[in-house]
Amino acid sequence: MSDTLVGLIGIGGLFLLLVLRTPVAFAMLLVGFFGLWVLEGFKAAGGAVITESYAAVSNYNLIVVPMFILLGNIASAAGFSRGLYDAANAWVGQFRGGLASASVLGCAAFSAVSGSSVATAVTIGKVALPEMKRLGYGAGLSTGAIAAGGTLGFLIPPSTGFVIYAILTEESIGRLFMAGILPGLLMTAMFIATVFVVTWLDPAAGPKGEYVPIRQRFVVLLQALPLVAVIVLSIGGIYIGAFTPVEASGIGAALVIILAVAARKLSFGVLRSAVLDTVRTSAMLYMIVIGANVLNPFLAVTHIPETLGFALQGLGLGAYGSLAVIILAYVVLGMFLDGLSMLVITIPIVFPVITQYGFDPIWFGVVAVIVIEMGMITPPVGLNVFVVKGVAGDVPMATIFKGVLPFLLAMALTLLLIVVFPQIALIIPNTMFG
Repeated sequence: MSDTLVGLIGIGGLFLLLVLRTPVAFAMLLVGFFGLWVLEGFKAAGGAVITESYAAVSNYNLIVVPMFILLGNIASAAGFSRGLYDAANAWVGQFRGGLASASVLGCAAFSAVSGSSVATAVTIGKVALPEMKRLGYGAGLSTGAIAAGGTLGFLIPPSTGFVIYAILTEESIGRLFMAGILPGLLMTAMFIATVFVVTWLDPAAGPKGEYVPIRQRFVVLLQALPLVAVIVLSIGGIYIGAFTPVEASGIGAALVIILAVAARKLSFGVLRSAVLDTVRTSAMLYMIVIGANVLNPFLAVTHIPETLGFALQGLGLGAYGSLAVIILAYVVLGMFLDGLSMLVITIPIVFPVITQYGFDPIWFGVVAVIVIEMGMITPPVGLNVFVVKGVAGDVPMATIFKGVLPFLLAMALTLLLIVVFPQIALIIPNTMFG
């Protein structure tokens, strides 16, 4: 039995385990361990589990994950996320579909402190959905805007997706964070444009909100300013080279805790809950990284990435034709796998192909994250759709999927623009790092 055949059997077994709802981290550990055992022997397999596990958990750059998760949890528990939404609503709420646009802006702002798609959708959803329901918004538009806006948490830095991608590919976390800024802003603008189009076609879907005087708008904006300042300091500090992403995450988390204490919104119980939630989420992500680190040596031994590269070259599609095939494969996988699972399983396979064709690895990180974001609102899995369903329990699942469709088209257009104009993703990191 050839190494490649063993690898294909291993990948098949991996997907079978995922279908059987085995946690992705343990599915990768099992396939990686037993695959190496078959090909290299028990001693090599056991050694890989030990060394790769230690290498993963001792990786200094991974500290970014728990620190930014803690930052987002504290901001949410202290009610700062409500301030972000109120500020956005004060400025755009009076327009047709304004609450939906404010929800998108709130998601974009909260994404810059949470780094999580699910956390963003839940946090802003709890604040915005009751308001939109009270004002008679269409269920499809309101839930669709929250589900799509939540995906920005996977793109706008500090993105957990970018951290995992950086660990898997040994690319710079700082460059990836900077690369996500303009695409994140572009997608935010696309979502707001989508709200405008939907409400133009169906004015009843998003009625105008109450007019807020200019003075009151600035008052509300001023209340949200401390958290906005933390966002600017954390991301801006990375850009100007004042501190590394790890240092930025620690500084950001410390500042949010100080703000919450100063505002008397951080009791011991709230802090304990936020820390425990951070530990649980971080442990899951660390296990995923460990699983990926054990699976990667197995895939390398099977030569599947090289075989895939030769197969794509044999099709004669060229660089962009092969890229289109990879993106299409991501779209299909996104219908069945959650974002992080898809990222850690596919990147070790497709990344060598991407670099072989000369594509910029930082740019491809943005492309991959956007396609994975699309999977978060694509049936039948659509993780963010299920999250929003949990918040808006009375809205049928079919209505939510129908509501996200226009936003899915906006994401596809954003992806196309970034493929055609790579500098959208690369101009900031290239300016920062020369």
